[in-house]
Amino acid sequence: MILIDPPVWPGWDRVWSHLVSDESFDELHAFARQAGIPARAFDRDHYDVPSDKYDELIAAGATPVASRDLVRRLIASGLRHRKRT
Repeated sequence: MILIDPPVWPGWDRVWSHLVSDESFDELHAFARQAGIPARAFDRDHYDVPSDKYDELIAAGATPVASRDLVRRLIASGLRHRKRT
């Protein structure tokens, strides 16, 4: 399933959402490609998408979830890639 959290993450004078799959990276990349999200928006395990794409991505099939639920489901799927410290 493709999941998206609310656009609350600030950066570059905008706010952003995270787009993930809780099933596979193949599913995530295919959805992003179809939605016109550039490959450069992919960061380890998610796509960063600007707030102006939020409603469009939900209309395309992404399921809106709270940020904590998105992370919980990403970890449970085994697809979570944390930053190295």
